[in-house]
Amino acid sequence: MAYKDLRAFIQALETKGFLHRIRAEVDPLLEISEITDRASKSPDGGKALFFEKVKGSEFPVVTNLFGSFERMCLALEVNELDDVAGRIENILNQAPPKTLFEKIGMLPKLIELSQYLPKYVKNAPCQEVIEKDNPDLSKFPVIKCWPHDGQPGDEGRFITLPMVFTKDPETGRPNCGMYRIHIYDKKTTGMHWHIHKDGARHYEKYKKLGQRMPAAIAVGSDPAVIYASSAPLPESIDEMLFAGFLRKSPVEMVKCITSDINVPANSEMVIEGYLDPGETRIEGPFGDHTGFYSPAEPYPVFHVTCITHRKNMIYPSTLVGKPPMEDCYMGKATERIFLPLLRLDFPEIKDINLPMEGVFHNFAIIAIKKSYPGHAKKIIHGIWGKGQMMFAKLLIVVDDDVDVQNLSYTAWRVLNNVDWKRDVVISEGPLDALDHAANWPRYGAKMGIDATRKTREEGMMRDWPEEIYMSEEIKKLVDKRWKEYGF
Repeated sequence: MAYKDLRAFIQALETKGFLHRIRAEVDPLLEISEITDRASKSPDGGKALFFEKVKGSEFPVVTNLFGSFERMCLALEVNELDDVAGRIENILNQAPPKTLFEKIGMLPKLIELSQYLPKYVKNAPCQEVIEKDNPDLSKFPVIKCWPHDGQPGDEGRFITLPMVFTKDPETGRPNCGMYRIHIYDKKTTGMHWHIHKDGARHYEKYKKLGQRMPAAIAVGSDPAVIYASSAPLPESIDEMLFAGFLRKSPVEMVKCITSDINVPANSEMVIEGYLDPGETRIEGPFGDHTGFYSPAEPYPVFHVTCITHRKNMIYPSTLVGKPPMEDCYMGKATERIFLPLLRLDFPEIKDINLPMEGVFHNFAIIAIKKSYPGHAKKIIHGIWGKGQMMFAKLLIVVDDDVDVQNLSYTAWRVLNNVDWKRDVVISEGPLDALDHAANWPRYGAKMGIDATRKTREEGMMRDWPEEIYMSEEIKKLVDKRWKEYGF
């Protein structure tokens, strides 16, 4: 069964021994971050941390919820992350029906998807307490992550695990994204969405219309909803439908008190408000997942009109920085879950690895079934034209017999298979807004490496050498006599 809410997931973590409760009073300004960072850097990703007493607030804080492969699988209720990809492939591999009987045969799949559409309710746990007359963000235990976060005059607190809900003013299509929220004061925040994000596109449409833009920031829901908010979905797919698919049960949504924005009913807290077209304020700096501070730059301002929350709210947060961190495991989930969608356009792809060290938008290793000269370079250019993969600064393509999850073996194959003049592609294009190494913001150079076996058509002046393998006869003999060798 799907988790009812965040606290049901926390209970599951505790039952499994994946949760550590801290009963000593802790400061949300940096102290929680240092404790969380130490847990994240432990060999097994540490445990989820439940801070029962937080200085200056009556509400507890939980961090590092998804900070291991075991917890990420528990969050999505699967044995392996590839299990979700298998469900997606099962749906995507349905050929267009040609006969009436084939159409009838597809009905169960269509019915299955329709069961995951969000449901709308009138009463919700997230609205047990309604603060409309004088909403005050300062009462909540929002953490400060790193020493130089924020501007002089504010405390440098950021909501780091938000679910930001907006609506397209032209189509009415909803969107949910995860963009950090810089707390300026009791009633205003920054809205750090990059120009490539759906929320930013909605904002630009409101600017052209000259209209105030409603938005809502939900904090804390069941783990499928939280993960779906971070997923790189196409604009046409509702994140809450995807969350329903993940949790195998529809997400219950409730209308905000002061706008027509809908939010998950099981949220711990919802911050309602609006953005005025064209109004900006300096947001940041912020210690980001690149391991460096992202710069202080102007971003839209969010004005709070109402705060609703549960009576006994639990505040979830995450810490980003030098890997490994909690977001690394969320990124690995995205790698596995979205592989079937990548194969829709590139069926020759066998596997992909987004190493944690590349913080998921800088580096990808791709194994393909090579069929013709130039095939790897076709994949390199194709991937750069595919959604958020356009941000990849380095793409390495290898043959399908390479286990790209084994970085040591992959490095050996790459370093022995490449002629740097022949096999390297240098291009230019859009980069992630957090990339600090490029000469210009959001634009710069990227590299592709063809590390596949080469043919004469690809410039090889000699035959590719035969690879070393032991004969099957000897392998079977050694297998049979293995105990005789005293191992």
